[in-house]
Amino acid sequence: MEFEELGIREECGVFGCIASDKWPTQLDVPHVITLGLLGLQHRGQESAGIVTSDGASVSTYRKHKGMGFVSHVFNVESLSKLNASNLGIGHTHSTTGNSELESCQPFVVDTLHSTIAVVHNGELVNAAKFRRKLMRHDVGLSTSSDSKLITQLLAFTPPMEKDHTPDWIAQIKNIMNETLTSYSLLVLHHDIIYAVRDPYGNRPLCIGRLIPVNAADQRKKTEGWVVSSESCSFLSIGTEYYWEVLPGEIMKIFWDGIQTLDIVPRPAGDPSAFCIFEYVYFACPDSIFEGQLVYSVRRRCGQQLALEAPVDADLVSTVPESATPAALGYAEKSGMRYVEVLCKNRYVGRTFIQPNMRLRQLGVAYKFGVLSDNLIGKRIVLIDDSIVRGKTVSPIIRLLTDSGAKEVHIRVASPSIKYPCYMGINIPTKEELIASRPEFKRLAVYLGADSVVYLSVEGLTSAVQEGIKSFKEEQNGLNGTSTRSSSVGHCTACLTGDYPVELEW
Repeated sequence: MEFEELGIREECGVFGCIASDKWPTQLDVPHVITLGLLGLQHRGQESAGIVTSDGASVSTYRKHKGMGFVSHVFNVESLSKLNASNLGIGHTHSTTGNSELESCQPFVVDTLHSTIAVVHNGELVNAAKFRRKLMRHDVGLSTSSDSKLITQLLAFTPPMEKDHTPDWIAQIKNIMNETLTSYSLLVLHHDIIYAVRDPYGNRPLCIGRLIPVNAADQRKKTEGWVVSSESCSFLSIGTEYYWEVLPGEIMKIFWDGIQTLDIVPRPAGDPSAFCIFEYVYFACPDSIFEGQLVYSVRRRCGQQLALEAPVDADLVSTVPESATPAALGYAEKSGMRYVEVLCKNRYVGRTFIQPNMRLRQLGVAYKFGVLSDNLIGKRIVLIDDSIVRGKTVSPIIRLLTDSGAKEVHIRVASPSIKYPCYMGINIPTKEELIASRPEFKRLAVYLGADSVVYLSVEGLTSAVQEGIKSFKEEQNGLNGTSTRSSSVGHCTACLTGDYPVELEW
């Protein structure tokens, strides 16, 4: 909940779709992509865009993008302009760079060989080096977006490449070898979508299979393929989860199926570094990462928190709604009852109506209702998913005590954030983080709680990895069954200051 109120957010989500028939296809590709982006709206609300193509030999790219929510950017009229297509890619929000239409994705560029479109989730840790490289070759940069930078790097023809022999796989691998994190990419070229995940696997990417919903089409096993930052929207668009793109993997998605083209390795001995806060907060609870449901991980975090930070109280409750799985886990492990004490007003948006001075003085009262019958005279364990600056949970504690709670004990289902993220997550400066300020030493007094305890880094890591029996899975591909494996690791840089790669600025 603290993330939502105070600006820590995932930077973006990517989504692509391709029909299993060559053009003309019966699949409404633009509509599928729009629904997919709606499912990724929680990853950012700044901008949205879609590019589609019919996959013809002389590709015609149709695009529409704009600032704001997906539902605001796309309507019947704009989607009709994206029709006559059998593949496309989309994006929601913006990566590092200015908040302006010029930085909105997808980016479409003409190259010596043909036109490509690119969407990107993440942040390049060595973007400055790439900017200098392009400028040395007289390539101008029109925006500060590192996503646009990746697009121009892909369009840049290395000296050893012949003008008439494009090798997009070599281009992609060249970028991956020069920067190991952080990105998940979709590159649309001709009738193919290339799905790419950085060698450390910092940002998520998964593939789904579109299942025919019309009874007359049931003879077809696959109506198309989708690729997404998360699997949470798959069921709503009739998609079956297929597999997770491995760290370093380059996959080819085309009308006839999917294929792994290559896997770019990490330095020897380095584990993967999937962002652990995808599990804590950013992802939807019904998404699947590393073979496990995000909801289940959050529940285990609550169970681990109950072991690490027990308290003598009457009931367990939650700050709605992202902390609910952890609260249920805490109640289960502690043996206390789970009781709701707050109800959230779902119709109070952050951008539609800005609070006036009176509402600011009331704190969060206009966003939460109190179920006073459930808490009067009770000692409450209130579970939150994170406390970043401490500005939001304090008014909630005051709201509960003013409504009759005898005690309020705060338990946080994640460790304290102490360091900024440089790999695609918007985190306040270190000086703004409560864990880096003097108040942290007396946090309970500062917040007005009876006690405050965070989950340990070891506890979070244990809860996440408990559900990963091994990162070896057998997937049925087009060419038979293949075993795909990778060593498991998670990025905890914002918690420990231990970044998976050296930062270059």
